[in-house]
Amino acid sequence: MSDSPRTHDGDPDVEPAPDTRTVLNALRSYRAAEAAMRRRRGVSMSISENDFLALRFILANDDAGRVTNAKDIAHYLGISSASTTTLIGRLVRDGYVQKRASATDRRSVEIVPLRLTDPSVRDAVGDTHEQVILAAESLSPEEMRTVTRFLSRLQSAVDGIDK
Repeated sequence: MSDSPRTHDGDPDVEPAPDTRTVLNALRSYRAAEAAMRRRRGVSMSISENDFLALRFILANDDAGRVTNAKDIAHYLGISSASTTTLIGRLVRDGYVQKRASATDRRSVEIVPLRLTDPSVRDAVGDTHEQVILAAESLSPEEMRTVTRFLSRLQSAVDGIDK
């Protein structure tokens, strides 16, 4: 018997296919790393993790030409309207966003990002986004399809819990 590691079909150059536990452990590790990154970014900007997530959500909507309102933020973060009002108040106070009357509904308020040129905001939000894009771009088209199918199935499974 050889000292080289045994892998799929006995070929030492072929990595064995991961099992379910390996895939889910990799996903858990990624989620933990992402949460730690959000905490670090929030600390560097002196805002909470939820504030950072909300700001990233607002910036992504703005980049995509979508309007953000308080209800969108509450739904995205899964928090109450009172908590959302407090969160938006902090982001306004700290100069990250402003509230303005909606152009289409006079009763509605839009949340608009500010300080887009501030290096701390751009670095904290933009650099993170760029690194994730680079990782995704490293996948082959087939790998992208597989990952997308898996994440869609995972989202459906999670969305169905407690309904």
